[in-house]
Amino acid sequence: MGTFSIWHWLIVLVVVLVLFGGGGKIPKLMRDMGKGINAFKKGLKEEKDQDEEKVESETPERKTIETEASAEAGASVAQKEKEKEKTGTEG
Repeated sequence: MGTFSIWHWLIVLVVVLVLFGGGGKIPKLMRDMGKGINAFKKGLKEEKDQDEEKVESETPERKTIETEASAEAGASVAQKEKEKEKTGTEG
């Protein structure tokens, strides 16, 4: 009972650090950590915004290509029907 455990020494060390020189350093460390977290969140948000802009910019091109493809397919179907009517065969 006369000896200190590791937990006692850790508590004493923390108290000594806070009292003799750690008082100004801890808030500074926490402030720096908060700034780092905010910068990280901002970076994630900017990356997400860039991804959304990229998808939005690709979408009109894709719609145009799909529209042209469906128009060509519709034209070829109509052309085949006209040929069937001319030849008089069904198939």
